[in-house]
Amino acid sequence: MKPTKLVLALSAVFAVPSVALAQSDTNETSVNQNIDRIQVVGSRLSVRTATETSSPVDIISGDDLVAAGFTETARALQYAVPSFNFPSSSITDGSDAVRPASLRGLSPDHTLVLINGKRRHTSALVHLNGTTGRGSSNADLNAIPISAIKRIEVLRDGAAAQYGSDAIAGVINIVLKDNTEGGDAAISLGQTYKGDGEQLKLQGSLGMSLFDQGGLTLSFEYHSKDRTNRAGLDPRQQYPLLDDGSLDPREETFDRQSHHVGDAEVSNSALFFNTYYQVGEGELYGFGGWSARVSQSGAFYRRALDPRNLEEVYPDGFLPLLSPETNDASVTFGYRFDLSDWSADASVGYGQSEFIYMLENSLNASLGPDSPTEFHAGTVVADEFNASFEVSRFIPFVNYSDLSVALGASFRENVYKIIAGDEESYIDGGYDNRPAGSQGFTGFRPDSELRESRSNRALYVDFENQLTDAFQWGAALRFENYSDFGSNTSWKLSGRYEITDSLSARATANTGFRAPSVQQLYFTNISTLFVNRDGELVPEQSGTFNNISRVAQELEIGNLRPEESQSFSAGLVWSGDNGLSLTVDAYQIEIDDRIILSSALIPSDSEAVAEALAAAGADNARFFVNAVDTTTRGVDVVLAQTFDLETFGSLRAQAAYGYNETNIDRVQLPTILDGLEDRLFNNVERTRMTRSVPRNTGSISFNHRLNKWSTHLAFSYFGDYTLENNQGVQTNFSGKWITDLSVQYAISDRLVAKVGAQNLFDVYPDKQRPENQFNGIFLYPNTNAPFGFNGGYYFARLSYAF
Repeated sequence: MKPTKLVLALSAVFAVPSVALAQSDTNETSVNQNIDRIQVVGSRLSVRTATETSSPVDIISGDDLVAAGFTETARALQYAVPSFNFPSSSITDGSDAVRPASLRGLSPDHTLVLINGKRRHTSALVHLNGTTGRGSSNADLNAIPISAIKRIEVLRDGAAAQYGSDAIAGVINIVLKDNTEGGDAAISLGQTYKGDGEQLKLQGSLGMSLFDQGGLTLSFEYHSKDRTNRAGLDPRQQYPLLDDGSLDPREETFDRQSHHVGDAEVSNSALFFNTYYQVGEGELYGFGGWSARVSQSGAFYRRALDPRNLEEVYPDGFLPLLSPETNDASVTFGYRFDLSDWSADASVGYGQSEFIYMLENSLNASLGPDSPTEFHAGTVVADEFNASFEVSRFIPFVNYSDLSVALGASFRENVYKIIAGDEESYIDGGYDNRPAGSQGFTGFRPDSELRESRSNRALYVDFENQLTDAFQWGAALRFENYSDFGSNTSWKLSGRYEITDSLSARATANTGFRAPSVQQLYFTNISTLFVNRDGELVPEQSGTFNNISRVAQELEIGNLRPEESQSFSAGLVWSGDNGLSLTVDAYQIEIDDRIILSSALIPSDSEAVAEALAAAGADNARFFVNAVDTTTRGVDVVLAQTFDLETFGSLRAQAAYGYNETNIDRVQLPTILDGLEDRLFNNVERTRMTRSVPRNTGSISFNHRLNKWSTHLAFSYFGDYTLENNQGVQTNFSGKWITDLSVQYAISDRLVAKVGAQNLFDVYPDKQRPENQFNGIFLYPNTNAPFGFNGGYYFARLSYAF
């Protein structure tokens, strides 16, 4: 099969601007020459294109990520790969700063993220509020600047046998730039049609040679984004009645848009490096980076008459501002060398995520008028250390073919730390029987502090073979042993058969697993959350308790176990001589013992629950439990066509449709809680797991080139989805089409200008039902909006290559 056909087939995996055909004029030739030589995720040894693999793989170049003007890595990936979900949320505590992202409708922690083929650490944050992926922690893709990315490879298939825990839904491999000369710089500006959400992004990269023995690429990014606000007007009474029983005249002048419902205000800086150097007969390599983000988002507004407010401090009430500081750092070094007839790779890597809970414009009412208004509410830290050694070679096999063999061993240690906040952020000062703790997020108490770790060791073997010109097969086996719950063995079989020169069939079968994250094993905290009780949102001391806590032990919650999966996929790839291509990929993923963050138990549920909560000083309690078995089925169908328009340039048109559905097969809860199944895993959580992401996604895109002009036009479809509140009221949000348009002009060989609009026609999601709008304030689905609720956004970008 010719390289051009392979590129077209790969582009057709989804309607995305992928690989060579979407590159800029300045690098299109080099990419076309080398695309058939890259090594893609999912194939350890074979040097082949993605469409020659047995599993569906999307490849998105760095240029493609900026085609529509997106400034966040995760958002750009969402529009490039429709099976990747990155919803927007607001007033969801730390999740406003580090949003959950998922692949193929599964949990965010079912996707493994790699950098240059090496495991990336996850965020220290646990998503606790009502977002998709509640109870999970995911790798923060937005901590990796687009300016550092050469390409992203997305393997949409189970790969635990190849890469280890977490790879149930698939693998995202981010390949960093590695140029030894030249570079680029760019500035982007934009804002929403409403006039808010102003963004400024400065980015660049520089490649240099190291004494003709290697190279070093440095990449930087600074991104500033102002908040957006789509809150409705608060109609409620704000001030206490006057002595004569009349309304306070300040009711007439109060700014009724008191809440902040929209994207957080963000300032993010990042610096990454990627290097290699010839040492002896081998190659020393290293990569890593640092990013620091400060964001600010609102909690619920505290009215002046609210008992959580002190009028001496805030006469008009106040909006607590959660202003977390998020720091990510990672570094990996390794050495590739020949060991007899084998190629060897030894590496060590370390990554850390630090999430510092800071609060501004807040108050601990129990401390009285002398309460501070700014708090450090505590810090969570996740550390990860990885070491691996792998050898590989080709061995003569039957039919004069070569068998590629990889053998490896790895060691990983995860550490999780909770550091208590300032005493003022959690203490009960006893003033006037007012609620204790910093408003917006109650600080971590000293009894929540911990430093826990766990380690695992793994051995694996991987085979690939092109048995005949038409048939390719692969097999992988992996054994892992964990210090806290024992061992697991997973396997994978794959095959690809070329039926004709144009038509191929591919299939895989595999088992997988996901070990409980250290965040799920050890996170614990009691904080004030607003809970819907009889139609009213009321504040409660809500406890999230880990499984080693006294509460969990008294209720016999039990220890967490790994999730286990069985996956199957089958697909067809067809590529015609006229540039027309079609792919069809179907899959099924069964997951047993999925870990959930339970619904909240309250004292009235049982005597045992009441006693445990009283001892813990909480109004309700949530736990991480292995409670659910699910089956996810899906299919992706894509049609693509390229056109040579001769004097009118070239056009690539693509259309894609994807269907994804998750069903719950079984719910099993701790025996002491028999009869409380609907309380511990209620319909809200069932709906969130099965219907909170669109089952149907699709896109139609056009990329046109004519001389110095390039135009990108895309129509993305986000299907209907459903959310449910604690009162059993479901709201179905209809599907919407989002249009993105950008036009680029090459002013010179080096200077390129681009203007465009995202969500060109200013589309918003359906409004929530009135009973879910919290007095008309939350107009849109603030905990889960697949394409956000900011409306249209226009931008301009100027880039320079040198």
